[in-house]
Order: sequence, then C-alpha cells, then structure tokens
Amino acid sequence: MKRVLGAFVLVVASAGLAAAQAKRPLSLDDLGTLKDVRDPQCAPDGTSVAFVVSQMDVKEDTPGVSHLWTVGIDGRNERQITSSPDSESSPRFSPDGKYLSFTSSRPGKAKGNQVWLLDRSGGEAFQLTEVKGRLQGYEWSPDSKRLALTVADPDPDAPDTPADAGAPAAGQTPRKAPKPIVIDRYKYKQDVQGYLLSGRHSYVYLFDIATRSLDRLTKGKADESSPSWSPDGTRIAFASNRNEDPDREPSTQLFVADAAKESSEKPLSPATSRGGRGKAEWSPDGKWLAFLEGDDKKYSAYGMEHLALVASDGSSAPARVKAAEDLDRGVSSLHFETNRTLTMLVTDDQSVYPVRVTIGGSQVERMMTPPVVVSSPSFAGAHCTVVLSGGDARAPEVYRVDDRASSPMTQLSHQNDALFAQLQFGATQEVRAKSKDGTEVHGLLTTPVNYVAGTRVPMLLRIHGGPNAQDQHAFAFERQWFAANGYAVLAVNYRGSSGRGATFSKAIWADWGHYEVDDLQAMVDEVVRMGVADSNKLGVGGWSYGGILTDYMIASDNRFKAATSGAGTAFTVAFYGTDQYIIQYDYEIGPPWNPKAWETYQKISYPFLHADKIKTPTLFLGGEKDFNVPVQGGQQMYQALRSLGIDTQLVIYPNEFHGITRPSYVRDRYERYLAWYESHINGKKAAAATAQQDK
Repeated sequence: MKRVLGAFVLVVASAGLAAAQAKRPLSLDDLGTLKDVRDPQCAPDGTSVAFVVSQMDVKEDTPGVSHLWTVGIDGRNERQITSSPDSESSPRFSPDGKYLSFTSSRPGKAKGNQVWLLDRSGGEAFQLTEVKGRLQGYEWSPDSKRLALTVADPDPDAPDTPADAGAPAAGQTPRKAPKPIVIDRYKYKQDVQGYLLSGRHSYVYLFDIATRSLDRLTKGKADESSPSWSPDGTRIAFASNRNEDPDREPSTQLFVADAAKESSEKPLSPATSRGGRGKAEWSPDGKWLAFLEGDDKKYSAYGMEHLALVASDGSSAPARVKAAEDLDRGVSSLHFETNRTLTMLVTDDQSVYPVRVTIGGSQVERMMTPPVVVSSPSFAGAHCTVVLSGGDARAPEVYRVDDRASSPMTQLSHQNDALFAQLQFGATQEVRAKSKDGTEVHGLLTTPVNYVAGTRVPMLLRIHGGPNAQDQHAFAFERQWFAANGYAVLAVNYRGSSGRGATFSKAIWADWGHYEVDDLQAMVDEVVRMGVADSNKLGVGGWSYGGILTDYMIASDNRFKAATSGAGTAFTVAFYGTDQYIIQYDYEIGPPWNPKAWETYQKISYPFLHADKIKTPTLFLGGEKDFNVPVQGGQQMYQALRSLGIDTQLVIYPNEFHGITRPSYVRDRYERYLAWYESHINGKKAAAATAQQDK
C-alpha cells in the first residue's frame, strides 16, 4: 500500500511539474494582463519604495487606471495602497517621511488633477491643493512645509461638453457653438495638447501646507517648469524661456530665485543655451547646479543632451563636464552623490546604464555591465537606490541597486512574474553589419518561438521611430508577438539613432532616406547571409519615422512582399505648417521658397514623387487627431498606390493621437499587421483578416 501510494504521489508530482513547465507563446489576450510599472520612489528612511502600476481596461475599452503600490527595500510586503475608480500617479514622499503624496483627478473640493496626501501612520487620503489651472508637476521643500507646483493657466474658452459629444437630440436646446480658434503663434500645434494659443503660460507656484496659500514664485510672463529646491530650502532653480519669441528660439534658460512670493529671478545660463530635459540638480552644499544642455536647434531632431555645471550664485558661467563629453553619448537622470561625484544614465549602443563621474576628474566609472537597460532612478541617501529594469524577455519591474555588490540589482516588484512564467519567448541576439560606405551598423534579431538553428524563416524588418531613439535590450511586445507567430524580427539602429555618438546621429541631417536605407538594407542582407531570413519572405514596417523609412524602403527595394506604414509622411513639403515640426523644417531644411531648400524637399520626398517604383503591397495606418504626423501622410501614399493599382489599404483610428491607446484599437492594429503579412508573405487568408472584415 505504501509503495502504491508513493507511486501515485510521484505521478501527481511529475504531472504538476510538467504543467508548471509548460509554456505558451504570447497572445493578444496578454495585452489586457500585462502591467505597466513606473515611477519608483524611495522613502526617506530607505526602508520602502512606492511605485505606479497601470493596466489596460479591456472590458471598458479604455487605457485603464493607475494605482500606487509599495514594497519593502528587502522585497517583502508588496501591496496596493490606493484603489479609487480614478487614477493616481506621481507618488512622492515628504522629506520628513510623514506623508506619501500623489496626484489624482478623483472627486474632491476642486476639479481636475490635484495633489493628495496619504498619512503614512494611517487614514484615508485627502485632497491638498485646489488649483484652477492644469497641474503639471510638484516638488516637496526639504522641510516638508511647502510644495513647488508647476501649473498651466486654465483655458477660459474650454467647452462645457466634449468636442465629439454630437448633435443634440430632437427637442433639446442646441448646444452653444464653440468659439473660433484664433491662431497667431509661429508654432501653433502639438500632438495631444492641440492648438497652442497665445496668452496662456505655465508658472511655478509656492504652496504652503499649513495655510493652503498659493503664491506665484516670480512675476515673469513666460513659461516656467522643472522647479528644484536648494538643499536648505531657501532657493528654487527652474527652467524658463524668456526670449522675445519663444517659438522661434526654443532655448530654455536656467534661473534661480529666492523661495518667496514674487521673487526676482537670476539667470544662470545664457539666453542662447539649449536647456535639456529634466530638472537641475543641486550639490549637497548648495554651491553647484548640474543640468542638461541640448545641441543647437538645427540639430534638434538628432542632438544629445550634455552634462553641464554652473555655480548657483552665478559667479561662474556654465561649463560642460569634459569626462562626460568624452563619452560622446547622451546622458540623463543626474544625481549628486557627494559634492564632488555625480551619477547619471548613459544611452549607449542598445543599453542604458548608470555611470559615476568625479567633478574635475577625467574618468567615468561604469556601474553596470551591458547589455542592460535601466530607467527612472530614485535615491534616499546611501540607504536606497532603485530603478526600473527588465530585458528582452522581461517586463520592467522595480529593482534595488547595489553597485558595490557582485549582483548589482535585486528585483523588488513582481507585477508580471505570474504572466511571464507562462510564456515562451523568441530569443534575441545582437547583429552587426557593414553599410555601403563601411559604417558599422548594430541591431537586434529576435527569432521565432521554438526556432531551429539553420532553418530559414519569414522575417520582418520593424523600424523604430524618432529617429533619435534606439532599439534596446528591453521588452518589446511587438517583437515577441511576431516571434510568437513564426516570424524573425529585425530591429536596426540605423544612422540617426541615439546611442552611437553625435556624428552617427547627425549623419542624416537634411538628408533623409539615404544612409538609413543603406543601413537597413545592409542589415537585411546580413540576416539573409546568416541563414535565418528567407529572402523570398521579407516584410517591412514601422510607425512615425519608422513609417517614413518604410516608405523609403519600398520605393528603393522591391524585395519586400508586404509593408505596413504607420503615421508616416512621404511628400514632405506638403507638411510644412501642418504638423508640429516647423522649427525643424525652417532650421534643418529651410522654407520651401528657398531654391536650395526646394531641391532638398524634392529629394526627401522621393517615396511620393517616385511612387511608380513601388511594387510592395502596403497597409497605411494613422490616428485621426494626430498633430505629430498627421494622417494625411498615409492618405497621400494610399491614394498614390491605389491610383497605380498596387494592393493597399488605409486604416484611420478615430479620435486617436500619434500614439494609439484605446485597447480595442491597439489589438486591432496588431491583428491587421499580422493579417497583412500572413496574406502577402505566406499566402494565407488569416483568420484575423477575415475577422476584421466582419467588424
């Protein structure tokens, strides 16, 4: 009896182990299960971390809500701490550790996004601020008694009902017509924000916790942002553009002012400086400010951000840090460890990792070994350093960092562990090739799930946008979705991408569709030579600049059996004044009435002006309300191919901006991608394609 029972237990245990080990490919149903983890924040005592978790709401067909979670620095007690029907974001601990603050539009004494406080000793969260404008950000003062708020002026002409509310029903009173939109700015539109109208700005305000009083920091009439308190709480550094026409001269200066009502600001950087992203960082002794500087505006699409230092009293001019400049890489997320040492993140050849720089020194200490991608660092003295990190087959989670340990990162949050334990992913490897002129190009190749080495498979060249961005060692749902459906996926960091230095990024300046096409073709050739890609089953596609390059590729190379071009343009001159890139047009190419510029516009409009060379069946897609790359770009190319008798289709997503966020549309786009490729590369009438016709 004991022997039979023992055998039974063994069989059950073996079955359980097999079930635990059984994995499946990624599916589109997983879109609704995947958690987005972001914005980790160390508590002042270093014992815990707060972070944000959001998830698509597939049932309601909305991007979903976000809530706050906390976890101990030891990885224990991971738990959700907010759960209202409205989203919460931007968690910040008060420096004294008493409160955890956050922003939310949940119902309260004032409408719109406001700062809320959660007493860490217990009790419900309560609304703290009652600002009437649009709250853009906030920072605690070192003594926990005040907040620095960045608030945009309210829109006095905002309609009472949404623009898509439709006509009133029969018998109802007609709705009041919205006022005409009057434009008088040089740059007058921005995706999601809409039309940029004169007379409204964003300012820095001081909010007193005890009295609930709200006061303007300065008396200026220009946009202000990125407030940063001095260590002693007596001053605030902030960014502002005080040029006569900020649209034409988008150079953000660094200012400092006393942390008091209507202070006089003092410029620390010249009006011609190119302020970068992020707020300035104070040294612990308050004597120095570290900040990011960008490149000249003519290189705005390709520039890197540089580490600069300036004396906080204005006694010396800003200077770039030579050790950081010698890296020839973009930097971000500045943090003073001591008065003489800074840490920052470096974007470097498919990785993003932290480095340590000694002020006045010549060396840069790399704190992690690539390949690795980290982001959103948060610090609490020597007690707590956390980042977001993941990998080619790991979703981003919160990690504790100990750069002196043999294992520099320890996972703290586990939001996606259960899902990813079920999934089998395609393997990702680095690939290199020599372009036509000898330039080395780097990329990532993801092979299909269960790929057998030595076999040739259909391959998709999926081109990233930007162009000043990089494909990197981070989880990409799209890559793994195609890998789950039998495709190899090639992601290339063509010239114009970040991570390879200034010369590499600026190589395509005013010369679009040249070196990028050479680089992309060389990488496709390499994967064919490797024996992975079937040269008779190649597809191409991308979104934004990836869509633009897709148009260049199909106009230059007829070997692709199918293409998907999302949010792209091909007749560039037709977009002068219709999208949000007027500064780039004027300073990189020039106005169209300039004869030399006109030659450039003709050259970079190659895909449209030579559409008769295109033989590839192409699916064009875009968001109806996209001000970044208006959907007219896809419409023009669709009409050209339709006129030429090339198999094509145009998909427009109603009420969507440049990024598609409605869950049903996100799923729809993936289904259409796959159906188009399956039909034209593999000759299959995919089920997804049939389903779309029935919708």
